[in-house]
Amino acid sequence: MRTGPKSPFIDLRSDTVTQPTEAMRAAMMAAPLGDDVFGGDPSVNALQEKIAGLLGFEAALFVPTGTQSNLCAILAHCGRGDEYIVGQQQHCYRWEGGGAAVLGSVQPQPIEHAQDGSLPLARIAAEIKPDDAHFARTRLLALENTLGGKRLPFDYLQAATQLAADKGLQRHLDGARLFNAATAQAEALGTDVYAEARRIAQCFDSVSVCFSKGLGAPVGSALCGSRDFIARAHRIRKMAGGGMRQAGLLAAAASHALDHHVRRLREDHALARQLAEGLAGIPGLSVEAPQSNIVFVDLQGDAVDRGAQLLAHLQSQGILATGLYRLRFVTHLDVDAAGVARAVAAIRAFFAG
Repeated sequence: MRTGPKSPFIDLRSDTVTQPTEAMRAAMMAAPLGDDVFGGDPSVNALQEKIAGLLGFEAALFVPTGTQSNLCAILAHCGRGDEYIVGQQQHCYRWEGGGAAVLGSVQPQPIEHAQDGSLPLARIAAEIKPDDAHFARTRLLALENTLGGKRLPFDYLQAATQLAADKGLQRHLDGARLFNAATAQAEALGTDVYAEARRIAQCFDSVSVCFSKGLGAPVGSALCGSRDFIARAHRIRKMAGGGMRQAGLLAAAASHALDHHVRRLREDHALARQLAEGLAGIPGLSVEAPQSNIVFVDLQGDAVDRGAQLLAHLQSQGILATGLYRLRFVTHLDVDAAGVARAVAAIRAFFAG
């Protein structure tokens, strides 16, 4: 049961559209509060201790957004005139307004992804600059998991982060959907999702985790790392305007999500597979098999220019999706099997018409 009227739409645009559950709202209302800028909000402190311990770090910092978390991480690892190696499609390079360069004078060195979303090890090694005054100082390797819904293979994570360590680089993970990656890894290995999240995180010096995507909290991310690193990030958060007061209302929602919404992510993954299977075989559609909760669809042949028409048709049927660069459908805790079936039927009707 949820508070307020149920949305008339099946919203497949993103897992950021989720509404807090009744239990999450109750946890928020019951949260003990203080002033987090003074370090005195017990609910924020409890969340930071929880996520740091869960992922195997000394400390964590609660921040309003994943964008701010990545910004704090990059600027805490790097100084003016430094650079970070990053993928062309990673969020902290392409979708965060160039914050590290604009606000921190930290240069990105983007490289192309392989088909599986990874950054080829040889390309990483080739882009590490020599110690020469002509070059920015390469300080950091940034990876993202999942990337476009794809889980980076664990063997790759180990190899890439070991390469970075051997070359003297720090390693940051944009784990906005870390628990989706861990869920997919746990499903493949028959292991526990929390254990896999920790295994992934321990390849890195810092990890950003978003609570407002698949975990269903209304707001917030956490940045995890060493105590010294988090102290530097805390200063940057203040400069970036991320110091909040009685933030425990939001932290309580994130804590509830960590306790109650992690293991249910497998349901979102199953619904994404149901959606992909339902769209398979439609002429004019190429469906990428999902690895987590995101389904990408490409239009082909005579249908290639019909994306806007399809999205308008879906909206007329009470179904929301996006097509910024490909058609994208995202499952989450506010989407059920009936909603996925409705979306499949509406898409099939569009192409049959």
